[in-house]
Amino acid sequence: MIKVGDTLPAATLMEFSEVEGNGCSLGPNPVDVVKASAGKTIAVFALPGAFTPTCSAKHVPGYVENFAELKAGGVDEIWCVSVNDAFVMGAWAREQKTDGKVRMLADGSADFTKATGLTLDLTTRGMGLRSNRYSMLVKDGKVAALNVEGPGKFEVSDAATLLAQVKG
Repeated sequence: MIKVGDTLPAATLMEFSEVEGNGCSLGPNPVDVVKASAGKTIAVFALPGAFTPTCSAKHVPGYVENFAELKAGGVDEIWCVSVNDAFVMGAWAREQKTDGKVRMLADGSADFTKATGLTLDLTTRGMGLRSNRYSMLVKDGKVAALNVEGPGKFEVSDAATLLAQVKG
């Protein structure tokens, strides 16, 4: 499992773009994790699935609501990673009103999630291999803080916990 001090794994996530701009075309666009995190401070949080109850009611809204404070604390970008496809993440981004605040990044084949060692097997619940719920503070591609939830919990990966780590 990835730990504090480790470098983020080389992987490509996908981001759905509603409009063209900054070299991004409409639809899914690749995001090279190593390149996208270089020289930046990023608040990353991951969750089991788009449109799921805790993720939609608490996890994503907390980061949207704390966007200004995280930015004021030196965070350049906020990433939400989930083992879903880019189209689902794009629809969820619209529903959660994350535009300009949280980048909704799809890990459709779970390549990034597997590389971090933070997988969650929900096969018996009909969801297959997913991401564990966690948050991490990443500075220039290296993990500076990592908060991994226990099974079925939502206690340490929330925006308030990561904001305290950013400020501390």
